[in-house]
Amino acid sequence: MKAIVIGSTKHVLFFAIYGFIGSVIALLVAIVWILNARAELDPWHTTHLKQEYHQQSGLKAFAEYLELEDKLFTELDNKIYQEYIPQAPSVINRYENGSLSDPNIWDINWNRSFEWKNAQAEYGVLLVHGMSDSPYAMSHLAKQFKSSAHVLGLRLPGHGTIPAGLTEITWPDLASAVALATSHMKAELKGKPLYVIGFSTGAALALNIELERIALNKPPEYQGMVFISPAIGLAPIAAGAKWQARLGSLLGYEKLFWNSISVEYDPFKYTSFAVNAGDVVYQLAQRNQDIIAKLTETQLQSIPPLLTFQSIADDTVSSTAVIQYLYQYLPAEHHRLVVFDINRNPNNHQLITNDPLNEMASLWLNSPMNYQLSIIENNPDRDHYVQEHLVAGGESKDVNSMSLEWPKGVYSLSHVALPFPESDTLYGPHYQKENAHIQIGQAIFKGERGLFGIPASEMLRQKWNPFYPYMIEQIEDFIKPSAQ
Repeated sequence: MKAIVIGSTKHVLFFAIYGFIGSVIALLVAIVWILNARAELDPWHTTHLKQEYHQQSGLKAFAEYLELEDKLFTELDNKIYQEYIPQAPSVINRYENGSLSDPNIWDINWNRSFEWKNAQAEYGVLLVHGMSDSPYAMSHLAKQFKSSAHVLGLRLPGHGTIPAGLTEITWPDLASAVALATSHMKAELKGKPLYVIGFSTGAALALNIELERIALNKPPEYQGMVFISPAIGLAPIAAGAKWQARLGSLLGYEKLFWNSISVEYDPFKYTSFAVNAGDVVYQLAQRNQDIIAKLTETQLQSIPPLLTFQSIADDTVSSTAVIQYLYQYLPAEHHRLVVFDINRNPNNHQLITNDPLNEMASLWLNSPMNYQLSIIENNPDRDHYVQEHLVAGGESKDVNSMSLEWPKGVYSLSHVALPFPESDTLYGPHYQKENAHIQIGQAIFKGERGLFGIPASEMLRQKWNPFYPYMIEQIEDFIKPSAQ
């Protein structure tokens, strides 16, 4: 009897194990089939540009980086713009000469690094864009400081050319390019203060430059840092991104190298997103978290003044990570965090099912708050308008009414919206007849499915910042007084 029970138990156990293995294999097969059934890859997903910068390139100066960038864009023109013959021409393909999305029809091709010197400048501003973006994301900020500062907008490696560039980059490649630009600016400024403004991954790269130096007890590079939607942390699922690409490499399925494969309708931002790009941001964020958690109190005091703008609603990076993995470590009150809340008008409030404030509020209650906090929230006395709620030392200090208001139909900002004003000709809401290029953000289109090349989910995503004037004012107050 005992032998029968043991034997039966073994059979059940083997059946369970084999059943589990079979289920996993079946699930993997289904996932691979679904991912491989997506749209076909185009040359800009598969072409390798040999003139792209990597940390191993051995460049010693930013001038060499710009020379390599010139060669890169010549290679891009030869391999893509001159060679690609579309089977069905599209007016919104950025890789077709003369299309509405061709970046070359703009007065400035914002996909390239730019430097605006100013002999009268008393300080410098280094601008670093985010993952899959280009220097266009920083163009309005650059124009804001052009008259008073020496400005450099850096094109990060793998960006501004073709999405395939994101399949090969590493975060040290990106950090190395930022270091070259930083060294160049320091030499040009000859002792004058240097500020850095980083958007998303660009913010994480600027932070890494400082944390790596501070961990070695070296003085910081920047007089102050401004972060916009910084990539301080990502959702846990990002940790598994690299396995999809590895599976694709093992099976020879290139489509598995991509999280999304989309029509490239944006002249200055990739709409296709490589799996490797997500892993790069994740690894960079982890590196920064590891360093800051190990810094001593004295080393933490060395972090330059920090001003951060973060939408509480952010589907790209973790908004709570800004507090959890950065601000709770900051020991001095010269650091400031500005959080844009969602639009809590009565109608929106009824429809909210996942309020991001719940998680954020618990961190504010349970984490050290040695920094200054500004919450941009609805003004209860004025419909659609907002107010600034100031908090210092964990205590409410003041509430200031503002003349800015939520646009009709907008319920929140987004990760991508913060750097762009309402007047932006690409992402802004107003159609401008005089501009011949594509105007992505002019409106939310309503009608039947299947007509547009732009996904409905992208049309719905807020692309410009109604509170941009306030943000610019705060950045100028942060930089200019301390630069004098």
